[in-house]
Amino acid sequence: MSERKGILLRLDPAVHDALARWAADDLRSTNAQIEFLLRRALADAGRLPTRVKEMRGPGRPARVT
Repeated sequence: MSERKGILLRLDPAVHDALARWAADDLRSTNAQIEFLLRRALADAGRLPTRVKEMRGPGRPARVT
């Protein structure tokens, strides 16, 4: 598995609250929602690298038995 990069992100509290509510509606963590939105913005701008792996869908991962 490839290493993921961590960053510090400062947000206005109202923006964070709105983002957290949106993430909850989509069954994602706030972090996953930020990554989802960044990927979508990069794709829309034609700047998403082709080597980027697809994100897992929203919600809990499938249970492995």
